[in-house]
Amino acid sequence: LPVCCFHRSSSKETMAWMESVDTLLANKDGLDAFRAYLKSEFSEENIEFWLACEDFKKTKSAAKIVSKAQKIYSEFIQADAPKEINIDFSTRDHITQTISEPTLQCFDDAQRLIYSLMAKDSFPRFLKSEAYKELAKKQENGNQKRWLPFL
Repeated sequence: LPVCCFHRSSSKETMAWMESVDTLLANKDGLDAFRAYLKSEFSEENIEFWLACEDFKKTKSAAKIVSKAQKIYSEFIQADAPKEINIDFSTRDHITQTISEPTLQCFDDAQRLIYSLMAKDSFPRFLKSEAYKELAKKQENGNQKRWLPFL
């Protein structure tokens, strides 16, 4: 179904977010709502790290691979990083040992761990949250009213 230019996501899309975290993350409005929810739970570093990894994997230039990897490492991985993510010692240690010569896959294990954490922990709580319920209600109301100005 084409989406009308006067609203952002249809209620069908909002309800589709319930199907999987992948559907949620692939939808801009869903991603924005989930990010706001994680921020309210003081765990937005998870989605920020996941998004940084998604961007990193698209990097073409060797020089940019090194600089982006260093930025991700210093922001999310190293001990006492400003947005340190919660990963196990062996994953963190492996990244620390290989960061001097990073590859596009150097954060894959950590990204999988964070994705799993979001999918199994944060996502189900998000679907039960008031933020999600309000968003779904707003989408439903928006869809019912969207053609009224043209009547």
